[in-house]
Amino acid sequence: MKTNVKALVIGGGAVGTSIAYHLAAAGWDDVMLLERDELTSGSTWHAAGLLPYFNMSFATTHIHDYSIRFYKTLEEETGLNAGFAVVGNLRMAQTIERMEEYQLYASTAETCGVPYVFLTPDEIKARWPLIETSDLKGALYHNTDGYINPADVTMAMAKGARQRGVMIERRWQADAFHWNGTHWEVTATKMVEKGGNLVPSDEQIVITAEHVVTASGNHAQRTAKMLGIKIPAIPVEHQFIVMDVDPALQEYRKTNPEHPVVRDADAQSYVREERGGWILGVYEKHAPARFEYGVPDSFRADLFELNLERIEEQYLAMIHRIPSCEDSGLKNDFNGPICYTPDGNPLVGPAPGLHNMWLAEGFSFGITAAGGTGYYLAQMMVKGEAEIDMASLDPKRYGPWMTTEWAARKNEEAYEHVYILHHPDEERPACRPLRTTPAFDRQKARGAQFGWVNGWERPNYFGPVDAPESFDHDARSFRRGGWWKHAVEEAKAIRTGVGLIDASAFTKHRISGPGATAFLDWFTTNKLPKVGRINLTYALTGAGTTRTEYTIARTGDDDYYLISAGAWTAYDQDYLYKAIADKEADFGRINAQEVTTQWGVFAIAGPKSRDVLQSIIKDADPATALSNKRFPWLSVRDIELGMCPVRAIRVAYTGELGWELHHPIEMQNYLFDLLEKAGEAHGMKLVGARAQNWLRQEKSYRAFGNELGRDATPMEADLPRFVDLNKDFHGKAEMQAKGIRSTCVTLLIDGPGNADPWGREVLYHGDTRVGRLTSGGYSVHFGKSIGMGYVHPDHAAVGTQLQVKMFDQLWPATIVEDSPYDPQNATIRKDG
Repeated sequence: MKTNVKALVIGGGAVGTSIAYHLAAAGWDDVMLLERDELTSGSTWHAAGLLPYFNMSFATTHIHDYSIRFYKTLEEETGLNAGFAVVGNLRMAQTIERMEEYQLYASTAETCGVPYVFLTPDEIKARWPLIETSDLKGALYHNTDGYINPADVTMAMAKGARQRGVMIERRWQADAFHWNGTHWEVTATKMVEKGGNLVPSDEQIVITAEHVVTASGNHAQRTAKMLGIKIPAIPVEHQFIVMDVDPALQEYRKTNPEHPVVRDADAQSYVREERGGWILGVYEKHAPARFEYGVPDSFRADLFELNLERIEEQYLAMIHRIPSCEDSGLKNDFNGPICYTPDGNPLVGPAPGLHNMWLAEGFSFGITAAGGTGYYLAQMMVKGEAEIDMASLDPKRYGPWMTTEWAARKNEEAYEHVYILHHPDEERPACRPLRTTPAFDRQKARGAQFGWVNGWERPNYFGPVDAPESFDHDARSFRRGGWWKHAVEEAKAIRTGVGLIDASAFTKHRISGPGATAFLDWFTTNKLPKVGRINLTYALTGAGTTRTEYTIARTGDDDYYLISAGAWTAYDQDYLYKAIADKEADFGRINAQEVTTQWGVFAIAGPKSRDVLQSIIKDADPATALSNKRFPWLSVRDIELGMCPVRAIRVAYTGELGWELHHPIEMQNYLFDLLEKAGEAHGMKLVGARAQNWLRQEKSYRAFGNELGRDATPMEADLPRFVDLNKDFHGKAEMQAKGIRSTCVTLLIDGPGNADPWGREVLYHGDTRVGRLTSGGYSVHFGKSIGMGYVHPDHAAVGTQLQVKMFDQLWPATIVEDSPYDPQNATIRKDG
């Protein structure tokens, strides 16, 4: 057995074998896979094997699409039939809202080239007469997918990996990981059978590997503890039953091909044909999380005790949907662990704080995602970056504030939400509130309806003060929901008066020391600001695409205050700290401190914002303290508001005159009260994130995770003013080599009149698909829908007429100049 390899993959399920296969296919000829038991002995063996395209994530849609296409090639390559039954997938809707969900998903799928068709109830009945359609509104049908045998596809990938030189070793358990400065040393123990259990033997080896990938499935918590990290991958019970023969189905099959997979989302279930009968799988309420602290040694390819009462409602719904199955007996049943994460998407990418350690954990749809995960993760490892932005799946989207209890309860919620309507404005309630700023209770008392951002409670909008507990839930919609009018008034307040936004969730770092200036000059694309000034800049990936957006405030010669997106604290910190560790020897000592929770932030903006602040600022000359002369646009000053010391930054994400007020978090309530009282005379309104999102689109301000990500460069984002090509910086050559493959644009949209785009929709020029939206909303200034997105450079000129697909229709959209509201920035520079 070899003990020195390029890459070591831990875990022999579908995900692990796919990763090993694709690393070899990408050119690495020294790859080993370790499996503690037998291949497929984890959740793979009892998976139902369905291959659903449906997912609202752009990255996950690409992953699922690759898997489905890849699995169809395995037999030709390996000679093994992967058991892929391309029977199609019929996703039915009992309500108009469910159809609108499918229409939003379909537009997203279209951006990835995924085929689909919508069917009416009559069309469904004509093709599949066993289905009861009287209560349906329609269905979404994917004819290119179906189901696959999980064990067969895993074995086919394993054979393909072996044919490409991968070494697969069974009955070896990874028991310790040590980074020696250049490589990982992995202690592996030989596992043996004893009394029906799998137990460690006395035989151990140490395998040295340049890269390690963990795909340990249900054992993810054990893996995390050995690595000294925290990840929210914890299994949840999943039940499905296999029914006996259905004579009506057998009769149907005499003259018809195999029945498609049937997904009755409003009944929380899926059904597929199985040897003349049916399999019913459910995503019911109250399915418990298991193995929060690790899988017992005695648990192998085992199952849990059934709880059929828990799925009785779904069973009765199946009989309603396929009446012919009512007399079919129960043939077999399964209740096994399937790993989940709080948002239902897997954890794929570099492990936090560790070099060359890669995670592929938390797969609730592991068979569907296995092929694509192997492909795109191999790209990240071999080429330095994947061709799609994988940030939405990055393990560091959850920070160190996370606990086992939180992860277990949120995973249970994610499980039961698989078939809940996925409103784009959905906010899930479990484990909230958890991270709150001091002003949380004050804002809640004023009608704040909160959203969840990296654990933080952040106001989305301010509804009625006396709103019932269910107000936000009832306000959700795929169109303009009940919250929309409140966001409109908030946006108008900032455009015409003054508004106050709680932006405390911003990620904040202090970088200082003798090497700080040289490091940041290399790490970011823009010129560094002078002392007392700020700039907007980008840190790039090694592939030249956008890794992080920073506002840098320079508070001293070698002292910098970095602000980045609130949703990405651990993600940004990990990349920053690893870069510092790599470059400190070159640049000198660099001090780095994450100070997010030390500083609260209020953003005050609007034509009257200066008036509000002037009334409470303590200065020898209050009348000039906030003037352009003493406090110009894009500068930072330490000021005093009443008794509160404030690091004020003259910048506004809304594009109006305004300041960010960074303050000691312990003084937040004092400052909130002070600002609120001062704002009364000027009609100041509390404003949430949704109105702010609309306003920033009127200014064409790109948002990280939307317009900015690892699949596009700052030049493709059309941000050359923030890139200094006269200096050397990390990723510069790779950025220039990519050229302009697509271009970020802003569009005004003549939409349905009662709905706005969400930023997931496909864009057309005539009959040609030319791009996709990455943001969407409503413009109070123009009185119509607005969006931002990427299009082919040939269609990026101002004035180009495009069409955006919403609700399965194409609506006119026009590309407008960047910053269509106040393109000269006159309002934001206004003196006073």
